[in-house]
Amino acid sequence: MASVSLNKIVEKMKLENLTPEIDVTNIRINQPDVNRPALQLAGYFEHFDATRLQIIGFVEYTYMEGLTDEQRKESYENLLSYEIPCIVFSRDLRPDPIFLETAIRHNIPLLATKKSTSAFMAEIIRWLNVKLAPCISVHGVLVDVYGEGVLITGESGIGKSEAALELIKRGHRLVTDDVVELRKVSDDTLIGSAPDITKHFIELRGIGIVDVKALYGASSVKDTQAIDLVIRLEDWDKDKEYDRLGLEENYTEYLGNKVVCHNIPIRPGRNLAVICESAAVNHRQKKMGYNAAQELYKRVQNSLAKRREEEDED
Repeated sequence: MASVSLNKIVEKMKLENLTPEIDVTNIRINQPDVNRPALQLAGYFEHFDATRLQIIGFVEYTYMEGLTDEQRKESYENLLSYEIPCIVFSRDLRPDPIFLETAIRHNIPLLATKKSTSAFMAEIIRWLNVKLAPCISVHGVLVDVYGEGVLITGESGIGKSEAALELIKRGHRLVTDDVVELRKVSDDTLIGSAPDITKHFIELRGIGIVDVKALYGASSVKDTQAIDLVIRLEDWDKDKEYDRLGLEENYTEYLGNKVVCHNIPIRPGRNLAVICESAAVNHRQKKMGYNAAQELYKRVQNSLAKRREEEDED
């Protein structure tokens, strides 16, 4: 099961550690959901998922302020006796001394953020969804072309990296070359990223490893990108029928998500970068409601209908 270390969450979300005496090295979060323990502070523990990251906001804090010391001791003891990975106080709130002492005794880290409760919850859930999403690695190149995530796949040596390099020179952005890590963040969205070891590098046969960021600048690379379109490169086969209209979409599937896929035959003289740009723009038009193939089909149908009318009049 995927998990994220608490240290990484503290670093990413810029959280303040209120209990530095507690070792958080081995604490990990393994689910993106969070919990606000208002009901638990009131004594209701049915269906309480203690493994979630717990967040105390203004409502919980004011409730705790209204308790007597005896009520606080009982309430905090009941809550903090569970194996909670950590508790985050939002809005720069601070735990009272009884809460702090009880948490330290039960070895539960307390953290703080200056962000509002809703803003912090939205940000941490979104980030954890990406980090904890189901993940696979595929062989290919991922490029951001006009804002569309284009995953270029095909056999080794067919020209994926060369096409990506030409796209970069034309102003588009590289996400990853050779190995693409795909994460399913929702039923509709796949996010692609590069393994840390190969980030911003491209391998060109005959030249070797090229550092894209160093050569073309920070604007030529990107860390993550949603997958909108797959372009599968293959050797030209004169006996194979290729789609020339595009009236029906072809799809490929990753982690149960369907992605539009184009099979592009390769032969000398075909400019792959221009083809990829055209495919990306065409896909974008389709998302905006315009389909060139359907428009051509309508024109042909209208032309045929008009010709029949003229023949009937004659």
